[in-house]
Amino acid sequence: MTTGNEVSGYRIREYLGIVRGIVVRSPSIGQGIVGAFKSMAGGNIQEFTDVCEIARQEAYLIMLEHAQALGAHAIIGMRYDATEFMQGATEVLAYGTAVRIEA
Repeated sequence: MTTGNEVSGYRIREYLGIVRGIVVRSPSIGQGIVGAFKSMAGGNIQEFTDVCEIARQEAYLIMLEHAQALGAHAIIGMRYDATEFMQGATEVLAYGTAVRIEA
């Protein structure tokens, strides 16, 4: 896995296509209530940060599963993207290009 367009020390033998993992998450009721109160004071809201971190991890793992299903050795150009899907729910997308490599 790399955000670069090559894997150092290896040659890309084959491009398998774009792989992705998509997750839509929202805070639990408890996280939402605590987060709403904390938002009045400003600053980092750890409850919301936790929701985002879990969503990124899940999207990442789904992307890895997609790459493995294609027989990839690596993913290059990996990125994250996030969009508010609806009020209180965020879509997190992890994506990159699955490749086969050789030394």
